[in-house]
Amino acid sequence: MNKKQPYMNAGAAILFGFFGLLFFVLLFRYFSIQISGEVDGQPLAAKAQEKYSREGNLTALRGDIFDRNGGVIAEDTNAYTIIAILDKKMTTNPKKPQHVKNLDKTAKELSKYLEMDESEIYSILSKGKKNKKFQVEFGKSGRDITHQTKKKIEDLKLPGITFIRDSKRFYPNGVFASHLVGYADRIEQKDKTIKSIGKMGIEKILNDELTGKNGKVNFESDLWGYILPDGKEKITPAQNGNDVYLTIDQKIQTFLEDAMNKVDKEYKPEKIIAIVADPKTGEILAMGQRPTFHPKTKEGIDKGWHNEAIETSFEPGSTMKIFTLAAAVQEKVFNPNETYQSGSYQVTNKDKAIHDHNYSGWGKISYLEGVQRSSNVAFAKIAKEKLGFEKFREYLTKFGFDKPTGIDLPDETSGKIQFTYPIEKITTAYGQGTAITPIQQIQAATAIANDGKMIKPHVVKKIVNHDTGETIKSNSPEVVSTPISKETAKQVRDILETVVTSPKGTGGRYKIDGYSVAGKTGTANIPGPNGRYLQGADNYMFSFLGMAPKDDPKLIVYVAVQQPDLDGTGMGALPVSGIFNPVMKNSLHYLNIKPSKSQKAQLNKLSDFIGKSADETEKELEAKGIESVVIGKGTKVIRQLPASGTTVLEGEKVIIQTDGENLAPNMTGWSLRDVMKVANIAGLKLNSKGQGYVAQQNIKPKTIMRNGDFLIVDLKTPEEQWNLDNKAETDVQEKTEVKVQD
Repeated sequence: MNKKQPYMNAGAAILFGFFGLLFFVLLFRYFSIQISGEVDGQPLAAKAQEKYSREGNLTALRGDIFDRNGGVIAEDTNAYTIIAILDKKMTTNPKKPQHVKNLDKTAKELSKYLEMDESEIYSILSKGKKNKKFQVEFGKSGRDITHQTKKKIEDLKLPGITFIRDSKRFYPNGVFASHLVGYADRIEQKDKTIKSIGKMGIEKILNDELTGKNGKVNFESDLWGYILPDGKEKITPAQNGNDVYLTIDQKIQTFLEDAMNKVDKEYKPEKIIAIVADPKTGEILAMGQRPTFHPKTKEGIDKGWHNEAIETSFEPGSTMKIFTLAAAVQEKVFNPNETYQSGSYQVTNKDKAIHDHNYSGWGKISYLEGVQRSSNVAFAKIAKEKLGFEKFREYLTKFGFDKPTGIDLPDETSGKIQFTYPIEKITTAYGQGTAITPIQQIQAATAIANDGKMIKPHVVKKIVNHDTGETIKSNSPEVVSTPISKETAKQVRDILETVVTSPKGTGGRYKIDGYSVAGKTGTANIPGPNGRYLQGADNYMFSFLGMAPKDDPKLIVYVAVQQPDLDGTGMGALPVSGIFNPVMKNSLHYLNIKPSKSQKAQLNKLSDFIGKSADETEKELEAKGIESVVIGKGTKVIRQLPASGTTVLEGEKVIIQTDGENLAPNMTGWSLRDVMKVANIAGLKLNSKGQGYVAQQNIKPKTIMRNGDFLIVDLKTPEEQWNLDNKAETDVQEKTEVKVQD
């Protein structure tokens, strides 16, 4: 035992020395780290911060777009992206799998809610599993999933199926001023983040205003990433995008969309363009076109990418005559009672003659009638002989036709004024050759409606901070020119009203009960691929530019319909008025614009005239302002319609039957109601075609009507009758029309 003691003491000493040295090394290391705060030149605090600090993004919302009254047009809303986890390591409890186990069942169930075939879903899952991917997504069909769809998929309790919360752009009104509002696409950036980018309309031109700035949150976590109870947080708040309030009125835009849908379905035109504006402020209250598209699905966008109202110029046709007329009135060279020879006009000996739309004209007529009938010759003579070309050109500039309006929408184009040769100068006066945009016509028309002051059009009412509600920017009416005086504007509106009210006017179809409408029809040629104008009665751009009420216009409405299917009749006012009339009338009612006051028609109760003298009956009715029509050869009244005791309006026809043979009256211009009285009292079988007033009757006036005979009447509106009378001559004009390049 004693012999081993020295060896044990030596071993203990060695161990003591080793551990002592180790202790001093560790102690030295400890104090050196404490003092320097570094290990191998690396700061420990930074390493700890890196390991236990977490950073999260605070997503900024894109600004909302509202109508003028605060109705939502576009907004960000919650959406979800579906993902499928394929890694088995995610499942720690076999009874509660956290990865996709059954590919077939998962594909089958998801195909019920995703716009994908079961086989396509299965292919994505199987390829992901084969390539040992942790998770897979399902492309476009797996994004922008609504909360309702998410809930339905969650109810399936499919293992491994989960969702990532996201946002998407939502357009609650669907097809609604789509080209004006535009759309925003979510596009992946270089840093792999997703950002909404405006691609058209307001979404594009105000993209910077609408786009917010994402925020950040930094926090301390434990080893597993959970926030420490007493950890420090540093938050950089997200800055949401600004909200944009448009001048568009949701109600008026709906009137317009509905009317365009109806006309588009019935007449299948190549194109429709329509604008509603407030002439006092330049605010665009509605704007639309066909074809159009849905801003969410982009369905239809391949048929019409451009905003036709501002990005496309074309020959306006006779709506241009409004501004030629205004220039002549302003220069005091328009005498409505002066006469001229209509039909054709040759500007120089070298140029071909231009013609009125019916080719032969209407003989020697007044300039007022020339406006009403939309005579090309009248406006050619006004431009050359009354105004002079140089002065006329000045007014084209004053009305803003040689530059863009500057409306707050992207990609606006300008007009193309052809004004080099004499023939171009006179055709520009009546809307051929020169091309302008619809929005230029709207701006120019504000001068007529707004007592000479031309107002710049705009669609943005104000821009507001999304979080504070503070108005950042607001737009006010901007007068860009005063091309005519207040007196001239009033006189032009009075003349344009007769285009609608006169039997000779081309705008009879645009009458609106209770409101006076001033406006001008347009029928513009369409250049074909060979440089010549298209032929055929339907191959035109039909339009109407009107304002109401005439004495103090509250609205301007422009409608253009290109190449509608009219069965070759060329009755372009049918589809155009199908949009203009309901939109103007409904909008005026909605804006609480009271109808014009009119004298109440006198009411009369009819006496019993049976047995009385026909002559005395006629005199008595005439004294009360009631028109009587006698259909018998006799002298005594044997029947009357309406019957005695009936209340009739002043001016209504009363049919008197006397003894003797019944003779047919001339019913041209009669209403169907009055025709029915004749058929009833004479025992005729009535058959009517069309709408409006009698244009033809099969029983000639002053011929005998026998009980049981057929009475067939053809009804036409004033505008339809005008088109019918001139159709054959218009066909001749199409073949001899002067070729003018756009």
